[in-house]
Amino acid sequence: MDLLIQVLVNGILLGGLYAVMALGLALVWGVLNIVNLAHGAFIMLGAYISWHLYVYASIDPFLGLPITAILMFALGYALQRGLLNLVVRAPMFNTLLLTFGLEVVLTYLAQLAFSADYRTINPAYAGNSFQLGALTIPVVRLAAFAVALGLTIGMWLFLLHTRLGRAIRATAQNLVAARLYGVEPRHLYALTFGLGLALAGAAGGLYGTVSQINPYIGASLTAKSFAISIIGGLDNPLGVLVGGLFLGIVESLTALYIGPTFSDVASFSILILVLIVRPSGLLGKTA
Repeated sequence: MDLLIQVLVNGILLGGLYAVMALGLALVWGVLNIVNLAHGAFIMLGAYISWHLYVYASIDPFLGLPITAILMFALGYALQRGLLNLVVRAPMFNTLLLTFGLEVVLTYLAQLAFSADYRTINPAYAGNSFQLGALTIPVVRLAAFAVALGLTIGMWLFLLHTRLGRAIRATAQNLVAARLYGVEPRHLYALTFGLGLALAGAAGGLYGTVSQINPYIGASLTAKSFAISIIGGLDNPLGVLVGGLFLGIVESLTALYIGPTFSDVASFSILILVLIVRPSGLLGKTA
């Protein structure tokens, strides 16, 4: 029983990180109708930025997250205004091709810049843990979960209670009506994409503290983020949080009872089941 509870706790901690990884993808998809196939590559880029801040500037990876997020926001805003805005109203296939091309370019640029070696962000407390009864709680994973939870709830409150957040939701629901109320779509789209990349950058910094990074992790992280967004639903960030927690628990239980090599099989089996039973996601609004 103790082992099962430990695995469930590990799954919850992993799920929180999954949620913040998927949050940026869900935001961009829900507002801009762009399925960003480069999302995982941007997470990878955020991880490398955090790694460089830690190794070369001695900035704690958690304290460096705002810097990473700001840099990624600036990149996202520029990319949307200069490139993606050209195809934002084009057929989805065009945006898929463009973001896939971005993913390939970013992956090979990262390989040239950082080599294919595995790297980790290892602060002095990386191996620390504490006991809670029979449970062992890794400090870094708990901190990453707390930050991920804070970012998810913060994004939910931002979309719900701020003027910019309401403008983003209004644009996602009805672009024509939003324009009539004075919303400037190009600027808003760029802000939204910038926010999506800021979240991806923060997720990358958190990911680098709990796992190894290399230029090729992007594709698998995109696939995982896609699955979480669908499972939780695109309507609000809390759905993404539920999807991430659900997937983290499922993967942990699968690794315990079947084997770690079957974790991805379980994840995408759940995705298929959700698409069949509830296409709008676990917390998505039904038609």
